[in-house]
Formats: sequence, structure tokens, C-alpha cells
Amino acid sequence: MKKILILILLALLTLDGYGQKLNNEKLRILLVVSSYGKDGGESRPGFELDELSQAYWILKDNNVSIDLASPKGGKVTPDEFNPKKPYNLRFLEDKEAMGLLENTRSTAELVQKSYDGIFVIGGKGAMFDLPVDPSLQDLIAKTFKESGKIGAVCHGAAAFVNIKVDDKYIIADQKLTGYCNSEEEKFGKKWVGEFQFLLENKLLERGAVYEKGFDMLPFAVTDTHFVTGQNPYSTSLVVEDFLKSLGVEVAARDEYFDVKSMFLVRRALNGEYEWVKNEISKNQSAYDLELIAVYGYYELLHSMENKEVIKRGLSVIELVSPYFFNEHLAMETAKAYLKVEEKAKAKLILQELIYKGLLTDKAEEILNGIN
Repeated sequence: MKKILILILLALLTLDGYGQKLNNEKLRILLVVSSYGKDGGESRPGFELDELSQAYWILKDNNVSIDLASPKGGKVTPDEFNPKKPYNLRFLEDKEAMGLLENTRSTAELVQKSYDGIFVIGGKGAMFDLPVDPSLQDLIAKTFKESGKIGAVCHGAAAFVNIKVDDKYIIADQKLTGYCNSEEEKFGKKWVGEFQFLLENKLLERGAVYEKGFDMLPFAVTDTHFVTGQNPYSTSLVVEDFLKSLGVEVAARDEYFDVKSMFLVRRALNGEYEWVKNEISKNQSAYDLELIAVYGYYELLHSMENKEVIKRGLSVIELVSPYFFNEHLAMETAKAYLKVEEKAKAKLILQELIYKGLLTDKAEEILNGIN
């Protein structure tokens, strides 16, 4: 009778899967990065340190136990990154974090271990080694069958595309996101020709319900088994959603300067334009105005002469143009205004360039053409 009561108690304690832990026992999360990188992404693409460091600190600051693995184990190489970004700087100065990076666990040595969740970091290297790593496939399939949570950001979702359980792809009928085709076109040209597949296409081919937001703006999707983020700027959002799916009450924190700026752009494009415009006017120093302007510029650069896309890019640039000036951006903005037949705005910018003695020959040439 005693044995029966113990079995019943154990069953009750595990009814809620991995979201429930005994006594304050830490959640055990496996972070996975690509082993493929070499020479800071020059010879072969690796993983994104921006994504790893943000994910690591959000997990760490929420009292999570972290293992860091890669297909080969040992030292892994990220792509080129900015060491001054606060999340990267904190990671680089932390002995424990760097110790994990210098000596990742191989996925093969972990296949018998159980985790509450697995989260896969992106970067273009993930497109090369993660989809074909049998040990990683076994780990993810095991977590899937044990009702653990599986997450990824950016190209990290490539790790899921070849995994089956009971002869069915585990991502079939699941809502997922990941680096989309248009983001590859804008930002991924160096390596995309060597990919075996485009991530968006392969997720759809495997039966996933693929969703996406605006290019390079925060976007995440949660479904029964999976929590995924679209791109690097989605990292903090998707990791917090990942923790929430595990029953964690996520600790409050200040959003990072660059990520907060991209959240602001998303709000502007999702219908809160006037609020965002007012927010920037009152709190210019709280946001990365150059980054916001560059986002608008990339919209212009990749508009394919689509007037709606041009107008969207211009609307983003207009948010910061009273507070941020770059002559080359101003020239491209003037040209864009002409494409959407807003000659008066184009003339004002060209006249300002001439007044400031910047790019005067080109500005005068275009201005004479308008007149």
C-alpha cells in the first residue's frame, strides 16, 4: 500500500510536466550553439554572440541552471560582434560564462540527460551543422516526448527540421517562426548561397505553421511544444516567453538600448506612430536614434521600388530626423521622397544639404532637376 501511495504522489507531482519543480529546484536548460564557425565568421559562419549573451543573462538572472552544448563540444567561435554592447560586455567579463563558451559540452555526451527545456541559438552556422547532428536530434526528440519546452531564435530553428517522432516531423502543425526569406535577402547574402535550404521554406515544407513579423523587428511565437523568435532582435522577447511557458515568473529588467529601440519601431509600424513620435521627442537619449534611422534606410534600400515600402521606410526615418542627421542618409531620403512624389520634402532636404555645404554638387543637380 505504501508503494502505491508513493507512486500516486510521484504522478501528481509530474502532472504539470517540467513547469513544476520540487522545493525551489532550479530549472535545467540546455543552450545549444553551432560548432561550425571559424575566424569570426570569415571562413565559416558561426553563432551570434548577441543572441547567446542575451539568452544566457535572462536565464541566469531567473535562477536557471544552464548547460551550453555544441555538436563537437569544446571551444566555439561566434561571428564578429560588438564587445561594447552591454550584454556582450557582461558575458565577456564573466568567468563562468566564458568558461562555458571555452568548453561547451558535446551533444553526444548529453543524450541520456533530461532537461526542462532546450533553447537553440541562431547565427548562420546553425544552418550547416545543427540540422544534421544526430545527437542534438535525439536530445530534442527526447525533450519533445517528455513534454519539455523547445525554443530557438533566428536560424536556430534549423535544428528542428529533420526530427521525427512516431514518423511525423515534430514541427508539423506547430506555430513557428525563424529567420525569414526577406531577411536573408537583405542581410544574409554572404552565406545564403551555400545553405542547403532557406529556413522559412523548410519550416513550411515540414508542415509548420510559419508566422513572421516585420523584418529585423522583435517577433516571437509560442505553441504547445515550441517557443521561437524570428531574428536577433527577438532574443529577449522569445527567451522570456520560453521561461513563461515553463511556469517562470520572469524577473523585471530594463530592456537593452538597441533592442528597446527596435521594439519602438515595431510599435510605430503597428499603428502607434504618433505615440512613438511623441515618446522620442521627450526621451531621445533613451533610444538608439542612429539604429532607428538605419532601419528606415534599409527599408528604402530593399524597397524594389515598391511605394508602400518606401513610405514605410520614410516614416521610420521621419521619427528621428529632427534629432539625428547624416548627409548620406539625408540624400537617400530626398531621393526616396521623389519616388513617392513628395517633391516639397525632397527640396527641403536638398536645400539643407546645400546650406550645410554637404554633397552640394549632387544636391544641386537633383534640385535643378526638380525645378
